[in-house]
Amino acid sequence: MKARRNKKQVPSFRKLLKTSKVKLENKLKNKQFKQQSTLKKYRKEQRKLRQAVKDAVSKKPIPLEDPKEKRPGKRIEWEGEEEEEVLPLDMMDEDDLQLMKDLGQRASFLTRDLSSSEPVHAKKRKHENIIEKYEKIPRSLQTAPEKELIHLLPIKDKSGIIPQTREKPVIESNKDEEDQEEKGLEEEIIEEPIPELTLEEHVMERKKKLQEKKMHIAALASAILSDPESNIKKLKELRSMLMEQDPDVAVTVRKLVVVSLMELFKDITPSYKIRPLTEAEKSTKIRRETQKLREFEEGLVSQYKFYLENLEQMVKDWKQRKLKRSNVVSLKAYKGLAEVAVKSLCELLVALPHFNFHNNIIVLIVPLMNDMSKSVSDMCCEAVKKLFKQDKLGQASLGVIKVISGFVKGRNYEVRPEMLKTFLYLRIKEVEVKKDTEDINKPKKFMTFKEKRKTLSRMQRKWKKAEEKLERELREAEASESTERKLKLHTETLNIVFVTYFRILKKAQRSPLLPAVLEGLAKFAHLINVEFFDDLLVVLHSLIESGDLSYRESLHCVQTAFHILSGQGDVLNIDPMKFYTHLYKTLFKLHAGATNEDVEIILQCLDVMLTKRRKQVSQQRALAFIKRLSTLALHVLPNASIGILAANRILMHTFPKTDLLLDNESQGSGVFLPELDEPEYCNAQNTALWELHALRRHYHPIVQIFAAHLIAGAPSEGSEVLKPELSRRTAAELFETYSMAAMTFNPPVASSNSKRKDKVLQGDLFLNEDLNQLIKRCCNETATQIPLDFTKYLETSLR
Repeated sequence: MKARRNKKQVPSFRKLLKTSKVKLENKLKNKQFKQQSTLKKYRKEQRKLRQAVKDAVSKKPIPLEDPKEKRPGKRIEWEGEEEEEVLPLDMMDEDDLQLMKDLGQRASFLTRDLSSSEPVHAKKRKHENIIEKYEKIPRSLQTAPEKELIHLLPIKDKSGIIPQTREKPVIESNKDEEDQEEKGLEEEIIEEPIPELTLEEHVMERKKKLQEKKMHIAALASAILSDPESNIKKLKELRSMLMEQDPDVAVTVRKLVVVSLMELFKDITPSYKIRPLTEAEKSTKIRRETQKLREFEEGLVSQYKFYLENLEQMVKDWKQRKLKRSNVVSLKAYKGLAEVAVKSLCELLVALPHFNFHNNIIVLIVPLMNDMSKSVSDMCCEAVKKLFKQDKLGQASLGVIKVISGFVKGRNYEVRPEMLKTFLYLRIKEVEVKKDTEDINKPKKFMTFKEKRKTLSRMQRKWKKAEEKLERELREAEASESTERKLKLHTETLNIVFVTYFRILKKAQRSPLLPAVLEGLAKFAHLINVEFFDDLLVVLHSLIESGDLSYRESLHCVQTAFHILSGQGDVLNIDPMKFYTHLYKTLFKLHAGATNEDVEIILQCLDVMLTKRRKQVSQQRALAFIKRLSTLALHVLPNASIGILAANRILMHTFPKTDLLLDNESQGSGVFLPELDEPEYCNAQNTALWELHALRRHYHPIVQIFAAHLIAGAPSEGSEVLKPELSRRTAAELFETYSMAAMTFNPPVASSNSKRKDKVLQGDLFLNEDLNQLIKRCCNETATQIPLDFTKYLETSLR
C-alpha cells in the first residue's frame, strides 16, 4: 500500500503576504500589551525594593546580648527545652564531634574568617567542576523591556527567503507613577487662585468663549458639508458639543449645535431610506467606493438616531423639571432648550418624511400638539399641517393620522380642537388625486401611420413601433401602481378620520371638539359611505334643533348635510327642506362684527344648496334667498357684500326668471312677508331689489360695480358687463381677495370731496353783535362760588 499523502500544503509566499489587516493590528496590540505589562511588573518590583529598603532603615536593631530583658517569659519557657535538646560536648561521640568541626569549617560567609583568601568549597569532587557553559554566563535581572521588532518585506535569494526585521525605537516613559504623583501634588500647590472678575470683564469673557465655540461649530459644519462621506465622523464631534459643561455658554452652545445639526441632516441626508445590511451582504466582497458609501450610511443613521435621542431627552428634562447633578443648565433654561428641540423635530418631520425614524418623530410630535404651552402646541400643529399639504402619496399622512386617533381616544376626547383641525389639510379629494395622476403620467401622443410613412424609413418604423409598445406598457404599469397605492392609502386614512369623527358625535356631543368635527365632515362628506347617510343626517338635524350649537357650528351642520346629498346622496329620497329653512331663518345673524367671517361658510352653503341642486330647487325658494341676501349685503363689511352680490349674480344666471325682482310690478297675489321664516311661503315674487340702488352709492368701488351690474340684469356683454378678474372668480374667492383683515380697503377708497366756501368765517364773526357784547359782560363779571349739588339731579334721574 502506498503511504498516505499529506494533504496539508505549506502556504505559499503570496498567501503569507496576504495576511489580513485585522491580524496585523491584533499582533501589534498584543505586543504593545506585553510591553506595557513588562513595564508594569518592572515598576512594581522596583517599588517593592524601595519599600523594603525604607523598612530596613526605619527598623531598630534588636541587641543580641540581653534578649532575656525584653522577652523574659518566653525565655523561661524555652530554657527547659534547651536543657533537654542541647547536650555538652563530653556526652557526644567522637564521630559526631569530628563531623561538627568539619561543618564549622564549611560554614557560610557569616561565620567564616574573611581574611583568608581560600575558596569556601575548595575540597569539592572532580565531577563537580564539570559545569555547562551557560552556567558560567553572568545572570542579570530583566529590568528593561524587550525591544519590539518590525517585520519588513522578506528578500528572496538563491538560498531561499531571508526574513528582514528592524528594531522599533521604544519611546521611554517620562517618569514613574510616583514621580507623576509628586508632580501633580506640586502643581496643585503652585496653582494660583482664580481672580474675581467684574461684570463687564465677565461679559467680555463670555463673548470671547461664545465666539470661539461658534467658529468651532462653523468649521465642523463646513467640513461635513464639503465632503460628507469622508467627514462623517465629525458629526460625532459636533454632537458631543450638546454636552457643553461651561455654565457661561452651555445653553447658547447647545441651542446652536441643535440647529446646526438639524440643518446638516436636512442637507446631507439621501432621498431614500437606509436599511440595515443582511449577513450575506456583509460577507460579500465589494468595491472600495461601495464600502465607503456603506460606512457613510451606517455612520449617518447612527448619528441621526443619537441626535433624535438627545432632542427627546431635552423635551423630557423640560417636562419633568428635575435639576441634574451637573447644575450646568438652570430650570428656566430648560424651556428654551426644549422649544429649540421641538422646532428642530418639526423641521425634520416636514423635510425628511422618507428617511429613517420618521415614525419615531411622529410619536414625539403628536403628544406635544396637545401641550399646555401654546407656542409649542402651535409649532407642532403647523408642522403637521405642512406635512399634510405636501404629502401627495399619503404614506406619511397615514402614520400621523393613526397616532393622532389613538392619542385622542386614549385621552377620552379631552384634547385641544387644533389637533382635529389639522385633518382639514389632508390632500384627499378625488379631483386632486386625478389631477396628480394626470400630472405624473401625461398621455403621450404617438405618431400616426401616415406620419411615420412620410418621415421614417421601413427600419425606423419597425424600431419606432417596438419602442412605442414598450412605452405604453411601462406607462400603464407605473400609473396603475401609483394610483392604486395612493387610493389604498387615502381610503385607509379616511376610515380612521371618520371613525374618530363618529365616536365624538356619538359620545362627546357637548365637547369643544364638535366644531372641528363638523367642519371636517363638511369637507369630506362626499367621500362618506352611503350606508351612514341616513343616521348622519338624523344626528345633524338633532344637533341643530338642540340649540346647544353656536351659529358657526350650525352652519357646518347644514354644509355637511348638503355635501352628503350632493355626492353619492343624490340616489337617496331625502327632503332637506328643514336645512333650507334653518339657513334662511338665521341669515340675519350675520353682521359687520365678529360673525362677518362666517359669510364664507354661507357662500359655500349657497353654492351647494342652490347652484348644484338647481333641479331640486323651486323658483319661490330662489327668489326668497336672493331678496334676503340683498338685504343682508347692506349691513356687512365690503368684502362680505361683494361675495353676497357675486352669489346673487350666479343665482340670477342659474334661475333666469328671477329677473322679475328688478321690476316694480308685483306678480300674482299676496304681499311680501319679510319676517316669515319659510322661504316657500313669503311671497318674494311681490317685492323688488331696492337694496341695489342703495348699494350703488356704496363707499367701496367694487360694491358699486356689482350693484350696477345686477341692476342692469347681470348682462354677459355690453357697457355694464363685469371685468374678467371679477366675473371668473367664485363668491368665496372674491370674499378672500377683498378681505379687510389688514384693516385697509382693497382697493383704497377715495376720500369724499367737500364743497369749500370762498370765505371762511372765524371766531366771533359767526355771532350777532348784541350776543358778543352779552358774552363779554358775563366773562368780565367776578365768578361767585356757589356750592354744587348733584344729588337732586341724580334722584330725579333715578325716578
